[in-house]
Amino acid sequence: MKRAVLVAVTLLLGAGAVVAQQDIAVQQDNSMKTLAKSLYGVVGRTVRGQAAYDQAAIDAALVQLEEGVGKIATVFATNPKEDVAGADYTSSQKVWQNKPDFDSKIPPVAKAIADAKGKVKDVDSLKAAYTAINDRCNDCHETYRVKLK
Repeated sequence: MKRAVLVAVTLLLGAGAVVAQQDIAVQQDNSMKTLAKSLYGVVGRTVRGQAAYDQAAIDAALVQLEEGVGKIATVFATNPKEDVAGADYTSSQKVWQNKPDFDSKIPPVAKAIADAKGKVKDVDSLKAAYTAINDRCNDCHETYRVKLK
């Protein structure tokens, strides 16, 4: 009887750990999706002429980017060791193998966003800002993001 209880408790603890790992992976995926929505969904669509220039929307996207980028190191503090089911991208294990380098990619993105805030006034200045921000994002994505689909 004691063995059965011990096995049941062990299984429940293991299941709880798996759920916790999935929660971390989902949080990381959601963080990146939020950033992508601001950069590619708002700024990128405007740069490509797929959306009309809307200063309020651009300013809001830059604020959301700034806030989200500021949380990356914290959001990616724990390695979930699994991917989000159905996700298009995931984090490479290299994030946790070389966390100092991963974390070093964040300040240049934050600086590019800070440099753009208050200076974007039209599509041309938005294009320059988009390129600067996107290039800094890609500095990290090239090493630390893995395409699943």
